[in-house]
Amino acid sequence: MTNPTDSIEFASLLCSRLCHDLLSPVGALNNGLELMADETDPEMRQRCLDLLADSAKTSANKLKFFRLAFGSAGGFGDTVPTHEARVAIEGMFAASGRVKVGWMIEEDMLDKLPVKVLLNLALIAGDALVRGGQLDIGAERRPGVTEIVVRAEGPKLVLDPDLRAALAGTLPPEGLASRTSAAWMVRTLVTSTGGEIALSPAGEPMLLFGASIPDAQ
Repeated sequence: MTNPTDSIEFASLLCSRLCHDLLSPVGALNNGLELMADETDPEMRQRCLDLLADSAKTSANKLKFFRLAFGSAGGFGDTVPTHEARVAIEGMFAASGRVKVGWMIEEDMLDKLPVKVLLNLALIAGDALVRGGQLDIGAERRPGVTEIVVRAEGPKLVLDPDLRAALAGTLPPEGLASRTSAAWMVRTLVTSTGGEIALSPAGEPMLLFGASIPDAQ
């Protein structure tokens, strides 16, 4: 990316990322419809219907997650019910069945910005669990600040070095691409409030993200 502060150029990268993530389930919907059009065997038609149902559910789960993680979360006020975030995260990883989500948040509501950061960190950590594993998510409101912790542990953890650099603030502008746009956004959102992002060192058996976000003034 030539200018990471160009909102239009950055938006195009983020849109590319979202379209890439939606391509698979939407493509499966199209394939299922094509099979249905030519299939006459009742058993095979039922399999096609099952495929369509699974693909539709996956698409809906992704869209619900993206709405909270990347959108303005319209329909909510200044705060978002944490139950909505939990449902979005669990739905995002439900299709594979390989990632078990541990929810460690007692708060009923969180401000929109911490929810956005929490969702994006959970997505990055969950994607790093290439063979599945445990994804634990915690958040707590303290006087003047919201603290977030996301921990991923599994048989194989792979975090793209560019994603790590984007979160750490060391990614050069020319390294910003669609795959790193969400991590760069998280870093920018947190630091713009005077907050901090923390990451566990590379090579550790467990991936740990932390974020400290001051309350809006």
